[in-house]
Amino acid sequence: MIEVQNLTKEFNGKTVLDCISFEVKEGEIFGYLGPNGAGKTTTMRIILGLLKPKSGNALVFGEDLGSNDNLRRRVGILLENDGLYEGLSAYENLDYYSQLYGISDRGEKIKNLLDFVGLSDRKDDKVGTFSMGMKRKLGLARAIIHDPEVLFLDEPSSGLDPEAQRMVRDLILQLSKEKRTIFLNSHDLDEVQKICSKIAILHGGTIKAYDKVENLRNKFSKPIFEITLIDTADVRIALDLLHSLDYVSNCEEDGLRITVTLKEEKSSTILNVLVNNGIKVEEAKRLAKSLEDVYLDIVKHSGGER
Repeated sequence: MIEVQNLTKEFNGKTVLDCISFEVKEGEIFGYLGPNGAGKTTTMRIILGLLKPKSGNALVFGEDLGSNDNLRRRVGILLENDGLYEGLSAYENLDYYSQLYGISDRGEKIKNLLDFVGLSDRKDDKVGTFSMGMKRKLGLARAIIHDPEVLFLDEPSSGLDPEAQRMVRDLILQLSKEKRTIFLNSHDLDEVQKICSKIAILHGGTIKAYDKVENLRNKFSKPIFEITLIDTADVRIALDLLHSLDYVSNCEEDGLRITVTLKEEKSSTILNVLVNNGIKVEEAKRLAKSLEDVYLDIVKHSGGER
């Protein structure tokens, strides 16, 4: 569906993208993750045919979008600018874009889209009176008005409050259920973790990781184990025992709860050590690693931020 092959881009002699490659399959929500300025938007613009790379290829449906207007009609785009006219109403904005795409049943189409993004009751209000979250939702409606097969979203939740972020996220998930392929640029780790099936992490101009979120957690993250003790008198003894183990990298105490970071998978061995030394354990569990933990591990292994 989307293929990026050995893509390189320079600006003023500085390499922004250094021979990056990845693939987005049909029906995936693909998260392209990295800090601001990492080159995510540059990559998207090259894929869309808006920028030329120094070398490499970026293909959609097996072709270069920049040279095929018919293929472009199969793609929806929501960049940082929502592409809306603030002097027009929500309905008028969608009507204008539907005419550009030659959509015949405009009235029914616009009604359904306004219902979909939850803006039917504001259809006659000028967009200039809308909140940022409302504009983003209307921008999303504008991007899909021609029923694109592939949707490119550049930081769709940036600058939104938590409630608006959730609403936009829910809309993206609903679009995914309609079998659309979604390419999502984001620096928001939480957003990507909640909705993306696969991600690539861009750092220092190169792809540092590219896989399913769960696979990345397993590959890059150190095991974390949470142990809850029964007796407060055992806490100090347990901490001393844990600190003495060479495969334990860190311990944090919170009352009867001890969080242990391991250098390697030794969860069962830890329990044996504690129980064999008379420590009474109420509960022990493996903690799931967040995408933030994975990202920080990757950055650390890559030599820090640049």
